[in-house]
Amino acid sequence: MQLETASSRRCWLIAAALLPLAPAALAESGSQRRPWPRSRPTPAVELRFANGDSWTPASSVGSPVLLNFWASWCEPCRAEMPSLQALARHRQANGLRVLAINYKESEAAVRRFTGSTGLDLPVLFDPEGAAAKAFGVRIFPSTVAIDRSGRVRFVVTGEFDWNSPLAGRWVSELL
Repeated sequence: MQLETASSRRCWLIAAALLPLAPAALAESGSQRRPWPRSRPTPAVELRFANGDSWTPASSVGSPVLLNFWASWCEPCRAEMPSLQALARHRQANGLRVLAINYKESEAAVRRFTGSTGLDLPVLFDPEGAAAKAFGVRIFPSTVAIDRSGRVRFVVTGEFDWNSPLAGRWVSELL
């Protein structure tokens, strides 16, 4: 009986010691990286910026790109935005482009959101959800990683800390 008590006590001590690490582990576990099938080409979508200019994956060949699918009503999307902005600034010199693709919201709603939050990432509009469908996005936020050759490499679903060491390794794969 005393052996069980000592063992239980040891387990509780280990759990208590690891408790401060739990939020980081939970944040990481809320997101998932899945590889893009090699046989599946990069979708040939065309999206529009607020100024009317258009963007296609082919127009970014030569630069690695992260396409972040988001919506202003999505709390995890809003929570993830600051780390995406920091990543964009930090890796801009390496040629990384981070583009925020808004899912099915009006330009007025997006302007209100960007004005109130200070979001300064380039925003593309997906008013019908066609780009999200083409990239297989069903969870928000989702971030599609495209390498310099224009090929999708992986998709990260769920809120993710883009300033983490793991994110640094993933982005380095694209550079």
